[in-house]
Amino acid sequence: MKKPFETTGLTILDRYILKEFLLNLLLILASLVVLFLVVDFFQRIRMFISNSATVGQVAAYFFYSMPMILVQMIPVSVLLSSLITFGTFSKYCELVALRASGVSLYRAALPPLLCALAIALVTFLISEFITPYANQRVKHTKYVEIQNRTQTGTFKHHEIWYRGEPGIYNFSVFDPHTNMLRGIRINYLDESMNLVKRIDAAEGRWRNETWVFHRVMIATFPEGDFPHVETRKSMKIDIPEKPQDFLVVQREPDEMGFGELKRYITKIRSEGYDAGRYLADLHGKAAFPFVSVIMAVLGLCFAARSERSGGIAQGIGIGIATGLSYWLVFAFTMSLGRSGTLPPVIGAWAANILFLAASIFLLRRIRT
Repeated sequence: MKKPFETTGLTILDRYILKEFLLNLLLILASLVVLFLVVDFFQRIRMFISNSATVGQVAAYFFYSMPMILVQMIPVSVLLSSLITFGTFSKYCELVALRASGVSLYRAALPPLLCALAIALVTFLISEFITPYANQRVKHTKYVEIQNRTQTGTFKHHEIWYRGEPGIYNFSVFDPHTNMLRGIRINYLDESMNLVKRIDAAEGRWRNETWVFHRVMIATFPEGDFPHVETRKSMKIDIPEKPQDFLVVQREPDEMGFGELKRYITKIRSEGYDAGRYLADLHGKAAFPFVSVIMAVLGLCFAARSERSGGIAQGIGIGIATGLSYWLVFAFTMSLGRSGTLPPVIGAWAANILFLAASIFLLRRIRT
């Protein structure tokens, strides 16, 4: 004998719960995005004014920022939607009615959880195919269009190619966090674009307002004579470009999709460079979208808890605090993964594993 509401496919109950969940999700997501945009605008208004940014440039900056904002706001929106949806059901005794009809809380939570899983997949696809390009446009709008920095280089074949004053630079890796260059090749050209000198170096560091290259090989090409080669352990190189000039060209992990970042890691590893920081970001790209599922479970747990404690506001407050703490743990473990203190894969997935375990524990303790 079938229990009430128990049919195959998507039932009336499933559609009702899913409708409430999605309506709350869209309203909360829109509110959070607007709030984020307002706060971000006032944080950057000085930059816009000091650089005489036009309305079109400001609009373009925030338009291209939207994909990243959506990706960041979706998990907390899922958490709040789950809290409010099931908290409202609890407040008006609909969860009691469901149990009396033979429908468990686990069964009632299935549509939002499947929806959260679909949202996680969509979030990953946005991060893979839309966000990287949008973030590149944000950086170009900020540095080139608004701050009027000259972009004379490109990021091609996972390397920086830069047209400097003395000639053409080629760098395998530029780390903007440490202002370090690796795999350096500087080709000095004359007015006829003939090669007159080439400097190769294993790495270069920005120290005391100048570049210091290490493990240097200098090749000069005198006209009508054989090339002359010399090596040095380290030396100062007088080029006019500063680290911020290369920042405009260098592509950061958030400007690459999962596949492109993986290929970049393979390249720099094949050249003998440490890719630990990028590995953490690679695993983070896979780990972060699926936090939406964890947030949905957390929302359910704290909403069901409010049924016993009598305070939906209290459940929402505890749930939000718990959800926001995820970002602190995620950021902390990611920093450990980037620095090499933790293996990159553990640094990226530790927060998910920890909070998923806590969510399952809480879920098993609530009355279904």
